[in-house]
Amino acid sequence: MAQKGVHLDQETFSCSICLYLLKDPVTIPCGHSYCRNCIKTHWDEEEEKKPHSCPQCRQTFRPRPVLVKNTMLADLVEQLKKTGLQAAPADHCYAGPEDVSCDVCTGRKLKAFKSCLVCLVSYCEKHLQPHYDVAQLKKHKLVDPSNKLQENICSRHNEVMKMFCRTDQQCICHLCLMDEHKGHETVSVEAERTERQRELEVSQLNIQQRIQDREKDVKLLQQEVENINLSADKAVEDNEKIFTELIRLMEKRSSDVKQQVRSQQRTEVSRVKELQEKLEQEITELKRNDTELKKLSHTEDHNQFLHNYPSLSPLSESTDSSSIRISPLSYFEDVTEAVSEVRDKLQDVLRDKWTNGSLMVTEVDVLRSQPEPKTRAEFLKYSREITLDPNTAHTLLLLSDENRKVTFMRKHQSYSSHPDRFIECSQVLSRENLTGRCYWEVQWRGKGVDVAVAYKNISRTENWSECGFGQNDKSWALRCYKTSYNFRYIKVETPVSGPQSSRVGVYLDHRAGILSFYSVSETMTLLHRVQTAFTQPLYAGLCPFNFGDSAELCKVK
Repeated sequence: MAQKGVHLDQETFSCSICLYLLKDPVTIPCGHSYCRNCIKTHWDEEEEKKPHSCPQCRQTFRPRPVLVKNTMLADLVEQLKKTGLQAAPADHCYAGPEDVSCDVCTGRKLKAFKSCLVCLVSYCEKHLQPHYDVAQLKKHKLVDPSNKLQENICSRHNEVMKMFCRTDQQCICHLCLMDEHKGHETVSVEAERTERQRELEVSQLNIQQRIQDREKDVKLLQQEVENINLSADKAVEDNEKIFTELIRLMEKRSSDVKQQVRSQQRTEVSRVKELQEKLEQEITELKRNDTELKKLSHTEDHNQFLHNYPSLSPLSESTDSSSIRISPLSYFEDVTEAVSEVRDKLQDVLRDKWTNGSLMVTEVDVLRSQPEPKTRAEFLKYSREITLDPNTAHTLLLLSDENRKVTFMRKHQSYSSHPDRFIECSQVLSRENLTGRCYWEVQWRGKGVDVAVAYKNISRTENWSECGFGQNDKSWALRCYKTSYNFRYIKVETPVSGPQSSRVGVYLDHRAGILSFYSVSETMTLLHRVQTAFTQPLYAGLCPFNFGDSAELCKVK
């Protein structure tokens, strides 16, 4: 216990100015204690500035306090000295082999707290103090401690390199500018850093976007693996039921088909996972590049930034994933159909030899779904007549035109109570549920409207932040304003660019998990596309923003 107390005393009774054991300790009015000589010298240097202050808490004093010896501290320090120990800064304050040391300290050097790009010197906290107190030194550029300050010095002229030669792509000093770089295109290192910083930020955004794209692709592929497995399991189950009717004569054939399905399943799953692994490797590489760019973008030393910028690894070629789609769950249905035909023809087959033809599992096309329509005429082939459900409409919404039009009113409508009605949100759902492939258009007027789709089990009683379209995982909404669009899902709003139009087209391929919004005028322009896996039938939704705003489900046939 005694030894622990001595260790505490060594740190407690050290002067925060000289960092050594207190010598002739005095206590100033704020309660902090210093060596008499240290605080006296400090205040002598402050004499011109006045008022005098505490080096630790910065409390100021007027007039200059009279220094009175702290006899209790003096006695404790004397007792500490008798132990034969010397108080000093903690070991972690001293510079080690890997640390940047203070260039001013003599003897055992302390760790540098900052490096000055003007002085080209690194300072500990004590020796850095003049840079905070002296007016001329306050203008100097301080950065995190660096042991590469000498790289900022021109090796030929021994001057600080403050210019950048764009012709030769290197940092130079002002003497270089008058000599071998005369007539070259030159700018300050600050200007060049600003330009390169912009390029770096663009690269960062590109990488981050690619990371998001690759992560999305990985999720799609994982979903595809699950779909393949589900389809394969269902095919095996159906085939087993059919082949049980053929008793022993068909057992061998049942086994053959099962093996074919499983073999193809393994092949296709392996193919998808191989692509998934490639995408994950690309994500890892992109994240590593993003970390390097982020680290470089935070470098305060312009010269170090420009010195390291050319060494950045170029981005590898991006994996083309534009064709990745979730395919309908029909990979192995051909097998079941083939076996059903065999069952129907069983009587004839049993009289003759088994044909030489073999049942082949249809190749699973992981990366191809049914093509989306391109022209409005093609979209209209999937048009649906949709009406609004009065039982879901908020009481401030008036339905008209055979329940195809909704208008935001100032007075409440006399709707009867119904469990499907939205209580807090001024929105309404369609009467018809939407599955398969379908298309509809919305004509809107006013300041804005949400054009949405939602599951039937979306909350009806909570406030907008919970049950509003796009505020949860049960709805997707395109927010249409007079001058802009936004897409919202689970409270995340994504800006959408595209031509402004008062008519919006919505295309849904439920099985493929595709939801697309289009600006409809003389041509159709894709505004936003969602690729996901819908787990329930969807319902069209409308939510006008302000009194007088309206939206109508158009008759497009």
